[in-house]
Amino acid sequence: MANAMAGGRVRRRSHNPKKKLIKALMILFFIAMAILILLPFWAVFVGTFQDGSMLIRYGLNLKLDFAEASFKNYVMLFTDSGDYFRWFFNSMLLTVIQVIATLLISAFVAYGFAAYNFKFKNFFFVCVLLIMSVPFEMLMLPLYVQINDMHLSDSYAAIMLPFMAHASTIFFFRQYLTGVPKEIIEAGRIDGSSEYGIFFKLIIPVMKPSFAAMAILNGMNSWNNFLWPLLVLRSGKKYTLPIGLNTLLTPYGNNYDLLIVGSFFSVLPILILFLCFQKYFIEGMTAGAVKG
Repeated sequence: MANAMAGGRVRRRSHNPKKKLIKALMILFFIAMAILILLPFWAVFVGTFQDGSMLIRYGLNLKLDFAEASFKNYVMLFTDSGDYFRWFFNSMLLTVIQVIATLLISAFVAYGFAAYNFKFKNFFFVCVLLIMSVPFEMLMLPLYVQINDMHLSDSYAAIMLPFMAHASTIFFFRQYLTGVPKEIIEAGRIDGSSEYGIFFKLIIPVMKPSFAAMAILNGMNSWNNFLWPLLVLRSGKKYTLPIGLNTLLTPYGNNYDLLIVGSFFSVLPILILFLCFQKYFIEGMTAGAVKG
């Protein structure tokens, strides 16, 4: 027995170096991938300290030259660019409202698919899946005509209404809710709670990880949305940040000084959102992939 135990220890010791080597290689691989992904952000950060004419002449680079670094672009952004903060506020307002509305409406629809049995339920769910497979470019023209017919052009409602119920978010929530025990709903009904009470008091708390995951994805889509707001907006005061930054590039001269530092700051809200909810994001994505 002692020999067997000794043999087991020998075998474990013989396996350990291989596992450690694989673990070390995996860590090195992920570190290399992280550096590769972060390099563009570092290049933009370095560019924020360079003059616009230097950016045009030499492009972005990775070396931060402290001797020639200047805060001129930052001073310009925070003192002379009132339009930038208006665009920033517009994007922030639209993103917050749209994310909250999308999560709430999509959760309602998904809860209906997951908790109730009704006629043509499978047909309607197949319709949701089909919508996921249709590119937005195919829907863009009919949506534009409909928005015009509703006299909503050049309004924030025109930007948000078409995306209030998102097919992929409904699908994700429905898959998540199929893993939630039905006894929770039955217990709520036995206690005399209304259907809305069950949804808000019992189901919403269970869905927190999935809400966090979809909040990040929908927030990123809304924040970076460029094509649809460009189609429906007319007034410069209502421009979102991506459209506003695009106006800095003109045939008569490109304002790279403000564009580079404005682009760098435009990343921060999504980065902060991800850092705040990264724990729930990973938990929600994992649960959504396993359940259902």
